[in-house]
Amino acid sequence: MVEYSSSTLDQIFAAVADPTRRTILDVLARGPAKVTEIARPFPVSLNAISKHIKTLERAGLIRREVVGREHYCHLEPRALHPATSWLEHHREFWETRLDALERHLAAKRKREHGDGRPSGRHAHTPAWRP
Repeated sequence: MVEYSSSTLDQIFAAVADPTRRTILDVLARGPAKVTEIARPFPVSLNAISKHIKTLERAGLIRREVVGREHYCHLEPRALHPATSWLEHHREFWETRLDALERHLAAKRKREHGDGRPSGRHAHTPAWRP
């Protein structure tokens, strides 16, 4: 697993923890936008949206470009790489662990009952399947 600083991960996860900021990222995934365009659909002040944008900038998830008096925001999708790598590592870890637990429980049932069926107070209840 590639190591990233906890500060970087903390900033990314803190930034995407807020639904307003996630919506801003969704807007910018369609292309660059002016801060005023980003703010328009939200029922909050332009100042509040600017604070959200600054949080996303500090996390490296967006960059701002000033053209004259206009501020354009651009998505920086590569900045999510540390978080996606961290999540993927932990997903693989837990999938491996849960698969091993499933194999262990199946083998234990087979040893105890010879046919793999559960016994005890839930023996009459069919196994739950998603």
